[in-house]
Amino acid sequence: MIIYYTDGSCSPNPGPGGFAVIKDMKPWIVGHELISTNIRMEGKALIAALLDAKGEKCEIFSDSEFWINVITKWAPGWAAKGWIKKGGEIKNLEIVKEVYELYGQSNAILTWVRGHEGDTGNEMADEWANKAREQRLSGQVNELR
Repeated sequence: MIIYYTDGSCSPNPGPGGFAVIKDMKPWIVGHELISTNIRMEGKALIAALLDAKGEKCEIFSDSEFWINVITKWAPGWAAKGWIKKGGEIKNLEIVKEVYELYGQSNAILTWVRGHEGDTGNEMADEWANKAREQRLSGQVNELR
């Protein structure tokens, strides 16, 4: 089973953003946007991990309880109602739709991990998300070195 850790970074929020995917405890994929939010970057990291897994069995650790709830609890209802939510618009709808579809086609387990609590994979994902934001990195980490 492939093990992923994902994280996103934005400073200020909104502002320049970056995300990272750690695969089997190695920096694997990074990306950035010139103007973004923490939420967008966390979602983009999950998309990158799901795409990389290509349907193989994997576990994705994320410190974004928000995105895990979006994917597993809220998006099924929004999709059933034509992507409408009670109380207003669904922010970042394009990311929500993409990550939900990818997750539905995957063999992924999503696991929440508390951020900034010493989990090695989570700390590595945070470090690389910040590097991606600060250095405007995008792509496979091994190709950027």
